[in-house]
Amino acid sequence: MVAIKIGMLHYVLDHVYGAFMHRTKLSPPFFSRGWGGSKLDLLENMIKQIFPAAAEGQNWPPRLIQPMWKTVWETKNACLKEGIFRTPCDEQIINALPPESHIARVAFLAPKFVPPHKMACVVHLAGTGDHSFERRLRLGGPLLKENIATMVLESPFYGQRRPFLQSGSKLLCVSDLLLLGRTTIEEARSLLHWLDTEAGYGKMGVCGLSMGGVHAAMVGSLHPTPIATLPFLSPHSAVVAFCEGVLKHATAWDALRQDLSTAMTLHEVQEHMRHVLSLTDVTRFPIPKNPNACILVAATDDGYIPKHSVLEVQRAWPGSEVRWVTGGHVSSFILHNGEFRRAIMDGLNRLKWKEAPN
Repeated sequence: MVAIKIGMLHYVLDHVYGAFMHRTKLSPPFFSRGWGGSKLDLLENMIKQIFPAAAEGQNWPPRLIQPMWKTVWETKNACLKEGIFRTPCDEQIINALPPESHIARVAFLAPKFVPPHKMACVVHLAGTGDHSFERRLRLGGPLLKENIATMVLESPFYGQRRPFLQSGSKLLCVSDLLLLGRTTIEEARSLLHWLDTEAGYGKMGVCGLSMGGVHAAMVGSLHPTPIATLPFLSPHSAVVAFCEGVLKHATAWDALRQDLSTAMTLHEVQEHMRHVLSLTDVTRFPIPKNPNACILVAATDDGYIPKHSVLEVQRAWPGSEVRWVTGGHVSSFILHNGEFRRAIMDGLNRLKWKEAPN
């Protein structure tokens, strides 16, 4: 009985937090400028092209990047660098992105004096509202003693890459959500490719919380070599977040209805949103090269992400593992970093080391 009451408290906390953040007039809702017009059509077509190629076993090769690095600080045992590189996306995607998002930013925290082929590195992707490097660096920092480096990517539309007219995390158009995802996936895969071929790391992984976990699952699915794939507190699709969870109340449904047809009902508009966001369904993506190195961490009383959504990924990826932590979405962000780190270590331990260079 006590456990049930505590679980309900976590669930209510998620809804109270969501109401404060999204139902007050402190900031505009998501998608206040509608669907995105021709940009949405472009992205729908480009994302749909991924699935037939993946089904036929075709690899979508990452593009090589050459980040420009500067040292932020270093100690006796570790070094933090920040780098920039031009997003490796197709020109069509670049033209659709706001100019502020054309240059990617990344932080790289690594042990010193350890040969790269004896180290692992995990790329950490941003959750909704994570505009800086700090929280993810705090998550990865304690892993230095395990010879695990942390690479933190700043998402397009976030941080210094946020468009001038966008308020906080509230994307202006539905097309921006698909642009953010497609660009994040390409940039993360290119960073993993750089870690592999240029930096010579022995193992790689990708993780993320909430929205970042969805993107991490997609990256792990599409990457051509086995990596640890670690989605934390994340759904199988953005449909869950915007059509079922707390963010449903933070969406500008009336603006979306007017952008389609004022004759449509709210239900019809929400069904159209489900159709568009079905493109983000992780279960439609290929199974990662090593599903045993995929560990999902989910919360027992998550007001944003229902349990069935997490289990759909596990069913789609035989061999993957789900670990449950006690709490809600918000409380688990705060209380369960140790479990996230343990999953990172265990996922990497399920990979083979690359052969040492001659």
